Formats: sequence, structure tokens, C-alpha cells
Amino acid sequence: MDMSWANLLPLIFLAVMGLALLAYVVLDGYDLGVGLLLPLADDAQKDTMIASIGPFWDANETWLVLGVGVLLVAFPMAHGLVLQALYLPVAIMLIGLILRGVAFDFRVKAPTAYKPFWNGAFFAGSLLASASQGWMLGSYITGFAGGWLGLAFSLGIAITLPAAYVLLGSGWLIMKTEGELQAHAVRWAGRVLWPMGFALVAISAATPLVNAAVVEKWFSVPEVFGLMPIPLSCAIAFFAVRWVVTHPNVVKAGYGWVVFASTVLIFVLAFFGLAYSIFPDIVIGRMTVWEAAISTGSLTVVFIGVAITLPVIIVYTVYMYRVFWGKARALTYN
Repeated sequence: MDMSWANLLPLIFLAVMGLALLAYVVLDGYDLGVGLLLPLADDAQKDTMIASIGPFWDANETWLVLGVGVLLVAFPMAHGLVLQALYLPVAIMLIGLILRGVAFDFRVKAPTAYKPFWNGAFFAGSLLASASQGWMLGSYITGFAGGWLGLAFSLGIAITLPAAYVLLGSGWLIMKTEGELQAHAVRWAGRVLWPMGFALVAISAATPLVNAAVVEKWFSVPEVFGLMPIPLSCAIAFFAVRWVVTHPNVVKAGYGWVVFASTVLIFVLAFFGLAYSIFPDIVIGRMTVWEAAISTGSLTVVFIGVAITLPVIIVYTVYMYRVFWGKARALTYN
């Protein structure tokens, strides 16, 4: 393909959108996972869990805004098609995110008697947001096809993604907490690991059934040999998590971060596997990235804004995590 500016520019915006959505899934994924784990902890531990994500969770959602914004501005036809098909789960996700935001503040500022209610609201918001994101991903992979197979596939990912977020959240708590809560997080990670692993394998096996194009891209020769490192690396990361959570002394020695890092690696590899499976389509089976893009002149103008905004968001994110890194302490709103 001719890599002229007109052909290259849509790919740049596709990469920016992909980076933003991947960053959102990883960064907001762990704090959604912490929210899903909230009912398993006692009251004091709940405060520490919320404190561990307090400086980060709101800023993490900036990446979602950037990703959806790029889709709207650079690929408006695809944006309209995607949101038309996913209107209801998007609305549910937004309700969940709003509920989390309200509950985060009200659980401490409201009278003590209402604190359990707002803890439950934070959990409910986390569940709504994560499950709806899984449903949207499943619907997207099937090309928004109806039928029982497509619905079952979307439902499977709607269950699997929250489980993956729980593992990610457990890994975050292992890094950010200590003592009894850290020991609980290790056990939570161990309990969710195998169900999530089996679910991921099942979803991977079912993907060719709902998207026939995946078969040719993944299982033809020599592609199958070149792509083998992706599932092998996922398996290594999976068993690295298992090894750490079954050896508490490894966590006490300071290597608990392996759980979080290995889970992030699985997310990243799954993302690149999905990107390879669907490229060059931006809406599977309906629209390529070049067909969905606006004019080159308009993209060039937008590119200037993205070239300024994206580095600022990256620098801010890195700085924020550097400043607030370390073990979580008691939650205060002073």
C-alpha cells in the first residue's frame, strides 16, 4: 500500500485511539476490579482499598474520553455505527461510572449509617461498568451480529472481563497494601485466576466461530508460527501469577508486583491479538479505517491538537503515578 500522508494519517489516529483504549482498560480496569472486590473486605479494609485508588481512578477515565473523542472526530461514520449498535450498553456503562463517582464521595461524607449503602453503590457501579464493557467488546468482535451465538459470545465476555478486572484489582492491592489486606488480595487473586483462565481459553476458541476471518489470519502458514509467541506469552504470564499467589513468601519478599505486571501483559497481548485479527477494519466486516476517516485536510488539523494533547496526558499520568506511588494509607478527605 502507498504510505502517503493521506493513507498514513488514519493509521496514526487508529494507533492513538488504540493506545487510549488499552490504557483505559488497564488503568481503569484495576480500580473497577477493586470496586468489585469491595464486598469481600471489612469496613476498615474497604477504606484502605478506596484510598489505594483514590488519587488515580478519576484521571484514569481520561483515557476513555480521549479514545471515544478520537473515534468521534477522526472516524465519525464508524462512531455513529458503533454507538447506534451499542447505545444501551454504553448508557449502562455511563450510569455505572456516574454511580461510582457519586458513591466514592458520599460513602465518607454521608452519615455513617448510610456508608454500607454507598459501598454497595460503588460495587454496583463497578459491576455495571465492567459487565457492559465486556458486552460491548463481545458485540464488536461479532460485528454486531444477532442470533443466539453472537448473544452467547457477548454474554461470555460480559462475564469474563469483570473476572479479569478482579484479578487486575487484586494485583493492584497486593502492590499497594500490606498485612491482612494484602494476604486477602493474594487469596482473591488465586480464587479468580483459574475461572478467568478457563473463560479466556473458551472465548479464544469461540472467536473463530463468530468471526470466520480470524481463522485465516491466525491458522494459515506461516502466520501460525509467527503468532505463536502471543498465546505462549499469555500462558507464561498466567502461570507466573499462579506461582506467586501460591507462594506467599514471594509476596512478602517484595515480588507481589508480578501478579499485576503479568495480568497487564495478558491484557496487552490480548489487545494486540484482537488488533491483528480485525485490521484493517475499524468496524468488522463493514468499514475499513480509510473508509471511516474524514478528509485528509481535516485530519491534519485534528492531528495538531492530538500531538499537543496526547503528550500532556502521558506526562500527567506518569507524574501522578510517581507522586502517589507507595503503600496506601488510611482514607481521609481533609
